[in-house]
Amino acid sequence: MRDDSSRLQRLANIKQSVLVANGDNDEMVPTENTYLLAQHLPIAKLSIYPDARHGFLFQYPVEFGAEVNAFLGS
Repeated sequence: MRDDSSRLQRLANIKQSVLVANGDNDEMVPTENTYLLAQHLPIAKLSIYPDARHGFLFQYPVEFGAEVNAFLGS
């Protein structure tokens, strides 16, 4: 992972709530980057799905759908 602190610092300017979700073993979008993104967004809801890769939303369609609905409803 490349550390680009200026880009990460710009995330603090996002004032919208953000749902940040990923599988716990994603190789296309490394899971560590998901944690990093959530740490730098002021209003982030982080959700990591177990035993999942890049297609976590297909592995957990009901759970992810419920989470998205709850997030959008809040």
